[in-house]
Amino acid sequence: MNKLNGTAFAIGLALMCAAPVAVTYAQQPPAPADALTDPALKAKEVIAFIGLKPGETVADIVAGRFVRAESQAVGPKGKVYAVMPAEVVKAHPEVVGLLKTTASQPAYANVVVSTPPIDHMDLPKGLDAVFIRQNYHDLHDKFMGPADVPAFNRAVYAALKPGGVFVVLDHAAPGTGLSATETLHRIDPAAVKSEVEAAGFKFDGSSDVLANPADDHTKMVFNPAIRGKTDQFLFRFRKPR
Repeated sequence: MNKLNGTAFAIGLALMCAAPVAVTYAQQPPAPADALTDPALKAKEVIAFIGLKPGETVADIVAGRFVRAESQAVGPKGKVYAVMPAEVVKAHPEVVGLLKTTASQPAYANVVVSTPPIDHMDLPKGLDAVFIRQNYHDLHDKFMGPADVPAFNRAVYAALKPGGVFVVLDHAAPGTGLSATETLHRIDPAAVKSEVEAAGFKFDGSSDVLANPADDHTKMVFNPAIRGKTDQFLFRFRKPR
């Protein structure tokens, strides 16, 4: 991820979890900020697709825009493990502070923030769900090391309880394999499916709630012409019971 894209990534993360603050008009960030306030993120549909219920536990990898929505979905008897990889924190230390600010609020006391290296997440065992939004492709990029992707998927598998789900939401680039992860910040859905199934998961469904047939898949996701309107795939994988 180059400096420009890294800055955009950090700004996006900063908007994900920040509590409301008093700012001047000139300082006002683009709104809405997260899944509770931005209807374009389709929070209700995404949470329903993950299947989160009160009392359940979920790990959000590169946690951000869905943390508060997840927190509300699992309720006070559930847990949201908001994982911000150390590789992200090293480049943009402000993002973990914003997550911690969210977790410090009484309404989101069920949020637990951690900052492990991506290859050593040490996720809690017995999770009901793991979610990664628009960052699975980053696992393959220099920004993340790159990560050991097979080991990452195995770690997610090990952390889930039998019957638990791993949900991946990312920018689509059909037919490109892994060639567009660094340049366009997109990934081939078929490549994701192949990698995740190799860890032992069974494909359990998809949703086109964030699909956009008008996206020609050739533009970088930060391109103003397509930013916020990319064709996104939503896959659910299940750990066999």
